[in-house]
Amino acid sequence: MEYILSVVLFAISSSVTPGPNNIMIMTSGVNFGIRKSLPLLTGICVGFSVMLLLVGQGFGHLFQLFPQLSLAIKIAGTCYLLYLAGLIAGSRGVDKASQTTEPFGFIKGALFQWVNAKAWVVAIGAISAFTTVGEHYALQNMTIATTFFIISFPCVGIWLMFGSLLRRYLENRTYLRWFNLTMSLLLVISVLPVMREVWQHFTH
Repeated sequence: MEYILSVVLFAISSSVTPGPNNIMIMTSGVNFGIRKSLPLLTGICVGFSVMLLLVGQGFGHLFQLFPQLSLAIKIAGTCYLLYLAGLIAGSRGVDKASQTTEPFGFIKGALFQWVNAKAWVVAIGAISAFTTVGEHYALQNMTIATTFFIISFPCVGIWLMFGSLLRRYLENRTYLRWFNLTMSLLLVISVLPVMREVWQHFTH
């Protein structure tokens, strides 16, 4: 019971805190509403759970064997997140957004986890902290992935709900513009540590 509680608390703290996933889902909630953003929410939660399973099954060891692979993913992920920040900054008003563009769907939400630096940190941290080598390893890995799957829906969903509530107050295109610019800036700030790490790799 103590083990499950520890995993649950870790899942809550890592899922509900600000990060690329939550910034993206809240922005989607503001611009497209809850219903159109549900596929993205589901993709994020399912994608990260699958990622946890694969990391637990030894995918993370590839980074030890091929250090350049980790660097390549960080560079690709950073570029993609900066691209998303640009899309968010250029989003139109609420009344126009649903007519001219569509929110990210399930597949993009799931695949996004593989270029999300925070997702990698949390996945590797969870597997390292809550598994032990032995006959119970597979069960522990499944327990962690299942816990995150269950916990992430309400934790990430809170950001979607918050975005949806803000939607009514951001029908003014000027306010929405400032909101999207702020979210874009926060997304850029969230990848600064990764950008610094990549920069240090090439300068040392």
